[in-house]
Amino acid sequence: MNSVIMKSLHAMVHEAAVNHGDKTAAIFDTGASPASCLTYDQLLALGNELCKNVQGAVGENEQVIGVFCDVNILLPVWIFGVLQVPAAYVPLNPGSPPLLTMRIMDRCHLKFCLIQSTLLQQFQSAFSGLLSIEVFAAWSAHKLTLVKLHKNSLMSPEASNRRPMEDNQTLKTEQEERQHPSADAPGKELAYVLHTSGTTGLPKIVKVPHKCIVPNIVHLSSLFQMTPEDVVFLASPLTFDPSVVEMFLALSSGACLLMVPSAVRRMPGRLANVLFRRNTTTVLQATPTLLRRFGGRVLQEEILSAGSSLRVLALGGEVCPSLFVLNSWRQTGNKTRIYNLYGTTEVSCWACCHRLPDNLLFSDHMDNGSVPLGEPLMDTAVEVRDENGRLVTEGEGQVFIGGQERVCLLDGETMTAAKGVMRATGDWVMVQNSHLYYLGRKDRLVKRHGQMLHLDALQQAMERLPQVEAGVVGLHENSRLVAFVVPTIDTRTVSSEHSGNQEQHVHSSTKDSEDSRVSSRALEMEVLRGLSQLVPNHSIPDTVLLVPALPLTNHGKVAMEKLMRLYERQREVSDKHTRMGDMETVRERLQALWKECLGLCDDGVVTDDAHFMLSGGDSLQALRLFDYITVTMETASAGLLEVILDGSFSDVLKHITATHQNPIKTSGKRQAEDSASVVPSKRYHTEVDSNFDPEGILPPVVSSERSNMRFVVVRRAGGVVFWDYFLKREQRLVTNSTGASDNMDKIQENYPSAEPLFISKPSQQCNAGSGVTTQSGITKDSQPLGLQVCWSSDTGRCVDASPVLLIGPERATVFIGSHSHRLQALDLSSGEVVWERVLGDRLESSAAVSKCGTLVALGCYDGQVYFLSVASGETCWVFKTGDAVKSSPVVDPQTGLVIIGSHDGHVYALEPLVKRCVWTYYCGGGAVFSSPCVHSSPRRLYSATLRGQLHCLSPDSGKVLWTHCTDVPFFSSPSCSDSCVCIGSVNGQISALSHDGHMLWNFLTDGPVFSSPCLASLPPSTNQRTRAGAYDGCTTLSPAYQAVFCGSHDCSVYCINSADGSLLWRFQTTGKVYSSPFVFDGAPWGIRTLVAVASTDGTLWVLDGEQGTLKASFFLPGELFSSPIVWGHTIVVGCRNDYVYCLELTSRKE
Repeated sequence: MNSVIMKSLHAMVHEAAVNHGDKTAAIFDTGASPASCLTYDQLLALGNELCKNVQGAVGENEQVIGVFCDVNILLPVWIFGVLQVPAAYVPLNPGSPPLLTMRIMDRCHLKFCLIQSTLLQQFQSAFSGLLSIEVFAAWSAHKLTLVKLHKNSLMSPEASNRRPMEDNQTLKTEQEERQHPSADAPGKELAYVLHTSGTTGLPKIVKVPHKCIVPNIVHLSSLFQMTPEDVVFLASPLTFDPSVVEMFLALSSGACLLMVPSAVRRMPGRLANVLFRRNTTTVLQATPTLLRRFGGRVLQEEILSAGSSLRVLALGGEVCPSLFVLNSWRQTGNKTRIYNLYGTTEVSCWACCHRLPDNLLFSDHMDNGSVPLGEPLMDTAVEVRDENGRLVTEGEGQVFIGGQERVCLLDGETMTAAKGVMRATGDWVMVQNSHLYYLGRKDRLVKRHGQMLHLDALQQAMERLPQVEAGVVGLHENSRLVAFVVPTIDTRTVSSEHSGNQEQHVHSSTKDSEDSRVSSRALEMEVLRGLSQLVPNHSIPDTVLLVPALPLTNHGKVAMEKLMRLYERQREVSDKHTRMGDMETVRERLQALWKECLGLCDDGVVTDDAHFMLSGGDSLQALRLFDYITVTMETASAGLLEVILDGSFSDVLKHITATHQNPIKTSGKRQAEDSASVVPSKRYHTEVDSNFDPEGILPPVVSSERSNMRFVVVRRAGGVVFWDYFLKREQRLVTNSTGASDNMDKIQENYPSAEPLFISKPSQQCNAGSGVTTQSGITKDSQPLGLQVCWSSDTGRCVDASPVLLIGPERATVFIGSHSHRLQALDLSSGEVVWERVLGDRLESSAAVSKCGTLVALGCYDGQVYFLSVASGETCWVFKTGDAVKSSPVVDPQTGLVIIGSHDGHVYALEPLVKRCVWTYYCGGGAVFSSPCVHSSPRRLYSATLRGQLHCLSPDSGKVLWTHCTDVPFFSSPSCSDSCVCIGSVNGQISALSHDGHMLWNFLTDGPVFSSPCLASLPPSTNQRTRAGAYDGCTTLSPAYQAVFCGSHDCSVYCINSADGSLLWRFQTTGKVYSSPFVFDGAPWGIRTLVAVASTDGTLWVLDGEQGTLKASFFLPGELFSSPIVWGHTIVVGCRNDYVYCLELTSRKE
């Protein structure tokens, strides 16, 4: 944009006020009481009146006037009034140390200061020993008091003696400055005076003329397309120059400036409520650290949701998050425009701006580490120079900023001397193809182990890890590299805490706290292992410290010094644990910690309804209280910091006692039983057991009555296995009209509609991850279907695991685990509990039934794989891995080996009958979250990792056959057909590879894919493609073919042709689809093929598998991450309201 004739800041506001007099200029909202409003007419009248009052009191020649205030509805009036004097305003933070504020006032030569009347006593108390203060005037309508500061006696002798040597030198410099009045620009030219942070030395005074800041306002108003309908949030304190942009973007456009108390700005939950529920914020400028404080759930579901009111998100003040991180914050369908702003206080405020294209955020390149700084803004010159001062057009160098008119005066500079100067920023960038990519500050480029290390680049790499919500790295005492990590909060848990009414919220939060104490050490090791795959060895931190949130400076940046003090304190007190006592002892101890963190006197009273943040606490003090509670009371949970920030003293006390007193423990009887049954782990055994013969596994010794036992196992993603144990290994019982055994006849007598799948050939039977629909010749019209709950079972905690069904001659049993540590065995027909076991930790792994049909196997958060008796639940064997086991086991149909992954990065092949580990395979550092998949012809085992690798192994030996590598983690589990293996990934792709490892096709959805694909055959008639999501001009397909059914976080279920990756249909749900679809025979309802699938909003869907049209739906009172299974007319699924549900699918009349 070309330079234009510039007005002053107050002239721009005056013009907007005249044109939009009756519109709301400002809102001050505490989040509790009704908001206060100020119209443009009121702003203009009160501002003019204040200007006249100040002129009458101090004259029109005063160049600078201090403003000592908190955020208030009259804040725009105060700033507008001072600017019209004309004078520059000097914002003074009431929360800053008095000596720091004193130094700023001294350096600015302040004679007069406007003080918010309610803060007058605080000002006098803080500075009476340092200044001679004279109350000059008081204006009740403006809630201001004007005081005069006598500069000839700015400091008492005692205070002067306390000044450090460097300050004495500075005072000498200032005295020299006062002898040269020309050093100051005339008051009418200056807009405001700030100071730098002083991180690299003493703070510098920065005097900012109108003609330096106005180009920012004009250009950004154009880029952001500001209108009078906008609502701009004042996110920055007055002492941080982005506040000038926020305030005058709104007030020069006739828009509304939204303000909140400083305490609310530090309370993420309450702040989100004010911004997006009580108001409709459209423009938000913030530091990335401030934005991260909201957490992933609030960012996705409110701030950057599909229906968010936010038009513009401008990130500045810190390094911009990577494209991958930014994309993870956005909900599918979000339309917010995101900008990266770059600038320095020395050339206030912004120098560059880059808008992130929407298509780039959702592209394959979204994991690129850096976002460009962007193009220079109006009247701004930007150069990159090397260490010798030469211009850099390609490669690394330091950024210099300046311009003929965009000139700020530092300390004693004159306007003539500063004009046209290019200021070194201390920021180093990489110039590539004319784009500038941020590397880090000069003082953040360090040499470690003889090699250069970019601390900010390491931070960006760390934030790409799935375990890291936010993080920062720094050098402690210039030697020890410390990474501070905010762990990723399980969004499912957070979501459940925020659902339902307030009573349910409190109940859910209390229960969630019971199970949230996951091993910190294990998570720290995961972070280190993840970084080892991304950065060189010299960049690996010495220490990883988990923190609940990153503390902020007053300007919204990471408070690195505070984190380092936290690290030092944690080291000091790590061995000083004390145990909790009774309820009254806990109350007394918490009160003492509360008062200590807030600096209250010992005899002060902490009432039950006291709020930490509203009592004067800040983010660091909240972190300190969290740390004290964690260390001295030996208790912590993912929700504790949130309660400290947003809750009362009583809420914190209840949270602590619930966390400590109500853990779900294993009975002594089970502990003794398990301890006796544990065999030594072979976790470090990496070769095939020399005694293992895959052809020589003998069946278990069973009675003659069960020697011909046959049974069916139903698992998620259409996995239906018909076991006939004594048949040859390559054979499987099929449910056609011939060859059915007596036992299978009995199964069909008890479950007459139990024909979910038609297994067309043995190779498909061996694939427990595929579902093949019946190919009956039904052609009658589809009938609407209904769902009704048959029974439900309370597990005590959220259910994320998927059910597994074992159908025998006498009974059908559902096995499912819960975050309550419980594994339940339920009768399918009645829902009665056959048996229940409480294991060592949370259960997210879905169970599997052994080949012999006598054991149920599943993984646990305690790092163990449990093998329990199907009949009684008694422990038969426990195998220990090195970390949590969230992967679900799979049974090799040929050998009977139970194969499972662990977060320790290994895949284990276990032989439960003889209680041994046959082989292990190390996946190269990535945790194995997804479940393995076995395919019989060709014989393959597939396992995927959070490192983004799909490993193809020999099921018999664990030998790797090939590996497919990506840059994004796999949460989806692989599924197979005879021709391919399919898997989804968080970059939104559903991919198919041949069994030799060649990529066949990629299908891109509009959101991350956590759902595991279900592969099934569709009847021939589907070669006439349907209208639902079909492309125009599609060709006729072969008479019989495989389809891939899979969900996505874009709130859709997809049906894809497995031959070429083309879309057959897409169904839009009302929530994200985390679960896996289950394809089954729809013959009993007059439909060829049906698909059952769940969305996270609690809806269970039944779709026509050929058309993609809705046949039935049912809303359950909780989120659904569990995958449904189908047998006969029943559907079973777990829910996050703690229950397992069995529903009946019925026909009903139109």
